[in-house]
Amino acid sequence: MLLDTASLYFRAFYGVPDSITAPDGTPVNAVRGLLDMIARLVTDFEATNLVACWDDDWRPAWRVELIPSYKAHRVERAVPGGVDVEETPPGLIVQIPRIREVLGLLDIAVVGAPEHEADDVIGTLATGADLPVDVVTGDRDLFQLIDDEASVRVVYTARGMSRLEVLTDASVVGKYGVLPQQYVDFSVMRGDTSDGLPGVAGVGEKTAASLLQQFVDLDGIRTAAADASVPMSASVRAKFAAAADYLDVAPTVVEVVRDLDLGEFDSRLRPVTGARREAFEALATDWNLGGSVARVLAALDALG
Repeated sequence: MLLDTASLYFRAFYGVPDSITAPDGTPVNAVRGLLDMIARLVTDFEATNLVACWDDDWRPAWRVELIPSYKAHRVERAVPGGVDVEETPPGLIVQIPRIREVLGLLDIAVVGAPEHEADDVIGTLATGADLPVDVVTGDRDLFQLIDDEASVRVVYTARGMSRLEVLTDASVVGKYGVLPQQYVDFSVMRGDTSDGLPGVAGVGEKTAASLLQQFVDLDGIRTAAADASVPMSASVRAKFAAAADYLDVAPTVVEVVRDLDLGEFDSRLRPVTGARREAFEALATDWNLGGSVARVLAALDALG
């Protein structure tokens, strides 16, 4: 099981009342919510291995160089030569170190990569895995990883933890009319305002899907658009011609990296014992984590 960790802790922050605080007044709603998510996911999907994939760089410079608008609307402060600061509620910012601490006490692997997003870590780990993979995310871009033959699914959280969707090849075809391996090209054409990707002006989901069904991939569509002998409306040809510069670079931005060197780590889930268990149980009181501590410990104990 691969967690799009930031996607989950943002969801936890907005889904659990921020009136839940530690005795010192620090909010702990995201910590509690994430622990409850992990407990449920591990139990319901019978996960044996789990990686909390991390955004070491949520807006990599190499993606921004290709498309300057990439996530630009989410930048709170630019850091010359460094990682830009993402606009994040102060109540969540103070909880992120605590999230890292509880993941460490639970012996859950936290894996990131310099100059890459969690999506790229997920893509690398999902590709060539020797176990079936469930990717837990609210990000549609990761639909590109779905692969029935390789036993890679997406557990989609967009409708909330009580209405999780388990997506397969057939799910993507049913939702969008394209195969998962066509999803990058589909997303490039459609665009994505949440990531600052403009898309091809005038080409929405239905047109993008129709073109992929006819011409297979973006290269095929662009080749057809440039060939007057291929049946295609003049307006569609004009739209792709106008978007040529964007289309030259956008697939590289949208496609997740699948070949990062992530080093060695142990993703196996196991019961929490000894001093780590004592330290974690103490947080139930010290941080007012309540029943979330007992629930996640019980989920991991069941693996023993």
